Amino acid sequence: MKYSEKELRELICDIGRNLFNKDYVAANDGNISARLSENEVIATPTGVSKGYLTPEKLVKVTLEGEIVEAKEGYRPSTELKMHLRVYRRLPEMKGVVHAHPPFGTAFAIKGEVLDKMMMPESVIAMGEIPLAKYGTPSTEEIPDSIEPFLGNKQAVLLESHGALTWGKDVMAAYLNMERLEYTAKLTFITRMLKGERELPKNRIEELVNLRSFYGM
Repeated sequence: MKYSEKELRELICDIGRNLFNKDYVAANDGNISARLSENEVIATPTGVSKGYLTPEKLVKVTLEGEIVEAKEGYRPSTELKMHLRVYRRLPEMKGVVHAHPPFGTAFAIKGEVLDKMMMPESVIAMGEIPLAKYGTPSTEEIPDSIEPFLGNKQAVLLESHGALTWGKDVMAAYLNMERLEYTAKLTFITRMLKGERELPKNRIEELVNLRSFYGM
């Protein structure tokens, strides 16, 4: 679906409120972006709570990170480097979300991949959620750490940091964040119940084959 700039700005604000209300971010944490055109991206500014975004606060930048448009007093987050790496490597991706969902972030701090195939929906939509090695926020270390997963995944845990998801539009990127957190939460709960178990291998293969049918 193609969005106008006005629609994208409003949708990013809606997603920001969802992240905030679901406790996927605290204070000014996290960032959201959406590709507006081949070389322009709309993104959340630094230092603003995602629960209190308004369309005019969002900034517009190039894929190289140069500011095209920003209201006085607002500037891009230094973590936008992660988003721009996705867009430069994957032209078909139109949205990126970075957040700190509690269960997903707990596994990221532990340094554990979410690779148990326990639920059909998770197998079809996500598959294994890998772990990108630790990098210092705002540096090129984090974009470099996600590089191996670009092109074959749409979600990664960021070691000791949080999670990053991307998709064919910004809503798809947000939904991938919900799926990541739900997978992490179910993994935690089933372990507490001592009931963590995967689907049989042949059933997993059947579900993997369904991905193309669902447009994954």
